[in-house]
Amino acid sequence: MAELTTLARPYAEAVARLAKTGSGWTAWSDMLALLAAVSQDAQIAALAEHPEVNQEQLLQVLLAVCGDRLNAEGANLLRLLVENKRLAALPEIARLFEEMRAAEEGVLEARIVTAYELTPQQLAELVSRLEARFGRKVQATQEVDPSLIGGVIIHAGDEVLDASVRGRLAELAATLTA
Repeated sequence: MAELTTLARPYAEAVARLAKTGSGWTAWSDMLALLAAVSQDAQIAALAEHPEVNQEQLLQVLLAVCGDRLNAEGANLLRLLVENKRLAALPEIARLFEEMRAAEEGVLEARIVTAYELTPQQLAELVSRLEARFGRKVQATQEVDPSLIGGVIIHAGDEVLDASVRGRLAELAATLTA
C-alpha cells in the first residue's frame, strides 16, 4: 500500500494544483471518481493487461467509456497514466486528492467506530468536541463494531483516539504483563 501511495502522490499533488488554479475541486473530484471506478472494472483491468492491446487502443477505449465527463485536462491525465502504466494507481490518486481537497477546504474527515449506534444528538456532540479539538470543520462517518464492548475509537486524519473498553483492557493487560 505504501508503494502505491508513493506512486500516486505526485499525480494527486499535480491534480490538486490544477484544481486550485483551473477546473476546480468538484470537477476534479467527479473526474477522479469516474476514472477510479472505470480503472477498477474487471473488463478494463483485463484489457489493460492483454498483451495484444497497445496503449493507444486502451486509451481510446477508456476515453470512449468516460465520454464527455472528462475535460481536456482529465483526458491528459488519463493519457499520462496509461503511458506510464499507472492505471492501477487511480483509486489511490483519487483518495489522496480527496484528502488534499478536505485539507484545502478546512474539513477533517473522521471515522467514528462505536460498540453501539450513536443517537444523532450524541454524534453531533462528539463532532462538536472534535471540531473544538482540531480547530476545523469535521465530517464524520460512523461504524458499529460490537467487539469494542463499549466506548469509541476515532480516526481523524493521521490521529487515532482509542477510548474503547477493548483498548483500555489491552492497555491494562500490557501493564500487568510488563
